[in-house]
Amino acid sequence: MTGLIPGFPHDGVVTVNRVILKHGYTVDDLQERVAELCENVKTYHSDTGFIGGFVCLNKGMVSNEGSTVGQAVESPLKDREALIVTFWDTFENHERSHRSDTFQPLFRRVLELCENGNEEIAYEMLWSGMAYTPEQAEAAREAKEKYQAA
Repeated sequence: MTGLIPGFPHDGVVTVNRVILKHGYTVDDLQERVAELCENVKTYHSDTGFIGGFVCLNKGMVSNEGSTVGQAVESPLKDREALIVTFWDTFENHERSHRSDTFQPLFRRVLELCENGNEEIAYEMLWSGMAYTPEQAEAAREAKEKYQAA
């Protein structure tokens, strides 16, 4: 199943930046600088490979149901760690965007507040999908019950 990111090709590239805020900087600082950077990418690269993206902030909650590395009650990086995730048609177009004269000054401003420097990892999308509608979920459960034993 695909379709979570409209327009994302089956062989597209997902990049992930992990940002840990230096002490003395706030989430507002991060949001302002990343917003400037994202606006630049949307403006100058929407027609040269950029498909979309999102930024998410660690809110400290740790899933004890989904974690196997201990039973922490709160992440120590709460409100200091963010992920910047972008979707591109090709890795080459992603790299070209980062070499642009308009991108680099804004990128350096984001790096100023990063405790961990920056390492951007590119991934190949293996699966994406949206939740079923209530009707689809009911039909899926019925099909499982009917055919699971077969």
